[in-house]
Amino acid sequence: MMRSISAAERKKAGIKITALLFWLIVWQGVSMAIGQEILLVSPVSVVVRLVELAGTWNFWGTVWFSLMRIASGFLLALIAGTISAVLSANLGLVRILLSPLVSAVKSTPVASFIILCLIWADSRNLSVIISFLMVYPVVYINMLQGIDSADRQLLEMADVFQIHGMRRVFYIYTPQMMPHFLSACTVSLGLCWKSGISAEVIGIPSGSIGEKLYQSKLFLSTADLLAWTLTIILVSTLFERLFLLLVRKICRRIERM
Repeated sequence: MMRSISAAERKKAGIKITALLFWLIVWQGVSMAIGQEILLVSPVSVVVRLVELAGTWNFWGTVWFSLMRIASGFLLALIAGTISAVLSANLGLVRILLSPLVSAVKSTPVASFIILCLIWADSRNLSVIISFLMVYPVVYINMLQGIDSADRQLLEMADVFQIHGMRRVFYIYTPQMMPHFLSACTVSLGLCWKSGISAEVIGIPSGSIGEKLYQSKLFLSTADLLAWTLTIILVSTLFERLFLLLVRKICRRIERM
């Protein structure tokens, strides 16, 4: 069984690598055909420029600046969304009050929030606020659905055996909420990075990845623009993989209990 799964995974990975190589070759060919790196820089030039940037302390300081703020906004939204979902599930008034607020946040364009936040807050913390606002509705809605869909028969059995408090939360609600929590994390991780970097590009906080992207546009440095874009993809993918790996491990431990 394990060998067949490994073979399937290797085949899937091989297909992905082949597809990636195909598009890199297309990119290289189009770049060579145009012959103007200011319009379309080659993938080789992008990788070379990324290696050059990665050899400086300023590069890692910039990555750390954006990573900490976007990750903070994401984690704060997870906590706030989960807590407010629990309150809404147990208190009808809270659900009624939060409903229009969540709908408004979910429907409002990111650019509108960014401009409003620039009036109210310092641009250095803009990506924290925007990441929080984009992730919060996703977490709240998913977690509320998870609580509402809890097995009623299990809840009735818990009432019969007088299972209350944290034991009820841990043994009944948590296992049924974890798939919804995982779904919320999967959807919102990419969203928080896109919105957070967009906020930095508009707010231009000093020392951020958004500032580097804006400077690349000002100086028409396509190599820098794509090198920083590749950095965002790599950092966000690594953060997403590590976080989801941690969440899945927690889910497996809960299932074993």
